[in-house]
Amino acid sequence: MASIFTKIVQGEIPAYKLAEDDKHLAFLDINPLAKGHALVIPKKEVDYVLNLEDSELAELMVFAKKVGRAIEKVVSCKRMGITVIGLEVPHTHIHLIPINTIYDMDFKQPKLKFSQEEFAALCDEIKAACANL
Repeated sequence: MASIFTKIVQGEIPAYKLAEDDKHLAFLDINPLAKGHALVIPKKEVDYVLNLEDSELAELMVFAKKVGRAIEKVVSCKRMGITVIGLEVPHTHIHLIPINTIYDMDFKQPKLKFSQEEFAALCDEIKAACANL
């Protein structure tokens, strides 16, 4: 059965898409830890990040770097936190989280809530920043 992320790639589930190429997709996390929290995935469904070929992992990280830089242009933060947990969805994904302290990446903290309009506006800003990199 296809993962929820594969369904997003295939257009079966909507997402706030930030950037896309033939192999990768970045979109806003709808249960974010911070404003601008994004997920970066390979379009190819691979459950575990360490099962990616070296070249695939390298390309995914370079794509994530571009998206992270765009988020930094839009969301005020000290750094872009990057983590791969890989337990909640069986599809490799990188979390990009704007952070100001190490505690901003604590997944036990309450998730932020944004309206559809707020998500859409943020998505448009980050998408524009991605296009200019």
